Amino acid sequence: METVGIKADLLKEMFLSGAGNLENHKEWINELNVFPVPDGDTGTNMTMTIMSAAREVRSLEDVTMDKLAKTISSGSLRGARGNSGVILSQLLRGFCKEITGHEELTIDILAKAFMRAKETAYKAVMKPKEGTILTVAKAMADKAVLLAEEGTSESLEAFLREVVDYGNEILNKTPDMLPVLKEAGVVDSGGQGLMVVVEGALRAFCGDPVTVSEEAAPKAGGDAPKSKVPEAEISTADIKFGYCTEFMIILNPETGRQFTEADEQELKSFLMSIGDSLVCVSDDEVVKIHVHTNDPGIAIQKGLSYGALTRLKIDNMRIEHEEKLIKDAARIASEGKDIPAKEEAVKEPPKQYGFISVSIGSGMDEIFRGLHVDELISGGQTMNPSTEDMLKAIDKVNAENIFILPNNKNIILAAEQAAKLTADKNIIVIPSRTVPQGIAAMISFMAEADIADNKEAMNDAMSSVKTGQVTYAVRNTSIDGKVIHEGDFMGIDDHGISAVGTDLKATVLELLDTMADEDSELISIYYGENVAEEDAQELTDEITEKYPDCDVELYSGNQPVYYYLLSVE
Repeated sequence: METVGIKADLLKEMFLSGAGNLENHKEWINELNVFPVPDGDTGTNMTMTIMSAAREVRSLEDVTMDKLAKTISSGSLRGARGNSGVILSQLLRGFCKEITGHEELTIDILAKAFMRAKETAYKAVMKPKEGTILTVAKAMADKAVLLAEEGTSESLEAFLREVVDYGNEILNKTPDMLPVLKEAGVVDSGGQGLMVVVEGALRAFCGDPVTVSEEAAPKAGGDAPKSKVPEAEISTADIKFGYCTEFMIILNPETGRQFTEADEQELKSFLMSIGDSLVCVSDDEVVKIHVHTNDPGIAIQKGLSYGALTRLKIDNMRIEHEEKLIKDAARIASEGKDIPAKEEAVKEPPKQYGFISVSIGSGMDEIFRGLHVDELISGGQTMNPSTEDMLKAIDKVNAENIFILPNNKNIILAAEQAAKLTADKNIIVIPSRTVPQGIAAMISFMAEADIADNKEAMNDAMSSVKTGQVTYAVRNTSIDGKVIHEGDFMGIDDHGISAVGTDLKATVLELLDTMADEDSELISIYYGENVAEEDAQELTDEITEKYPDCDVELYSGNQPVYYYLLSVE
């Protein structure tokens, strides 16, 4: 007799079958990892997550849909381990939220459950990345909704098979979405783990459940493809934040303290400022945290401000990586194989001084490179670089002392945070608030001077620079005593909006009047990507004539948003 709906007893069997299938395949999935680090043991982490729930589900008696959903959701969250495990727990949690209140699951309900599972998982990850388990979950959700809307599936079994087949199809495309997967010659391990779970569930639906003792053969592509990148070539330097940190916050409802959505956002923002690979999920009783950081103590202290902590786990991923290489070398030797020699990269000794600058536009990039800036970070008013962006740049500069020029007031804190998180290099943040200030600071640097003298000289140079920016208004408003209409040109100096008009040249000249005085000696003009060179030259000629006692210099900044950047010294 054809099954037209899934009741609680069958769903229980399907879940246990999916968990069993994952248990049987966990080592195979582990082999798909590109980086052999603790958080990279995807098969193990996902298995520990789902088996935590499976143990509780197996003991359920007189099972109902609501009781089953709560057990799966709570058990998987509390047992979640690693990035992939936490994401799997959120997929299960979202699915279970949708099925609660139903006695039987139909195609329409399953489609909604697949979609809610996807949405819940995406929400939990701070920076979702395509080509991962999330992409595979999204593909199955989209396919399920499409099939439900079209009503073309001949049966519930046909519907489930089409969803699973499409998930495998997208899984096989993940190497085209993430270059590191393509280079290693593997599909995403988390996505593969998810497919193993749903395939095990489908087998139970079809009357062939998987048991943990079963020797299951790999599906969806045969033997697991091994990485083409020798693990010895994966340097511990590629591990940006060295400690994989996990803990669970136990909320105490008796105190009346609620973990609100604002609390969750605040906690996520803090943890992202000190690390990456963040997953933060919560229910009414607990908050589960997974983060990679260089200072797990700070993360733990932050967690304590919300409640008691349990299930703390901290792994040093760099040490784990080295131990993995040693074990692999011993295994290869025992098999009588030659251990491939690793070519040591010739690394130059660090120089005394290095420089990092935030820049806007190809012209500005060339100017900073001409001033011997080692590493440029694209950013500015409309795109503020993160602390992580700063740390990546710091890693690339082979110098003992590195000066950072944020060139925007909104980026200074990110630079200072990066300085605090860097232990092996001396980071000096020069708090430049504009690009012209950064240029002036670089010009004043003296290679023969020490750090203290250069820091003083660079700050003095910035203080002597007046900066102007000319852009346009995006809406009607009134500010600084000026009525501004959408599309008006605005001239902004160090104190606020000082010029407004409908003519670009006139606005620039009005702005410059507020900046230049009898002590001014140099006016620098940087024209943006939306300004023609001949128009910029015509403006420069007029400024030269108006300010005969000043040297006037014109540069192509090619910056977005701002027609002109001006500096007066």
